[in-house]
Amino acid sequence: MGDRWTLLILRQATIGRTRFDEFRTELGIADNILSNRLSRLVEAGLLVKVPYRDGGRTRHEYRLTSAGADMLPVLHALAAWGEQHTRPVEREEPMRVLHQTCGHSLAAGEFCEHCHRHVPRHEISWLRPWRSAEPFPMAEPVD
Repeated sequence: MGDRWTLLILRQATIGRTRFDEFRTELGIADNILSNRLSRLVEAGLLVKVPYRDGGRTRHEYRLTSAGADMLPVLHALAAWGEQHTRPVEREEPMRVLHQTCGHSLAAGEFCEHCHRHVPRHEISWLRPWRSAEPFPMAEPVD
């Protein structure tokens, strides 16, 4: 987890990015570094390679495993830390973790203070206002 780019790749996988080109475009990461980090995440059991056909070629997608999906609280904690201890160059609204069912923010963990209930992964989304007005649902892990 300590390698540069690793958490950013996991963040992208968490919102459903699966293809090499998507990771490269979103992160602006060099091909050789991205390839290396994806291989390490597969070796560590956080991502799994899934083949797909692109025209006549077989390529691979990278999907979250349950171990990779279990990194969600770590990503939330890092986002909260960043909001509290860093300041962007241009003031922007921070990312919000939302409970899709009621639309309220989740302060920490997977418990909704508004609904007073545990929130399963499929009901969590991220609203990143600088990217989109629409929230991103969490990608479900593969078995």
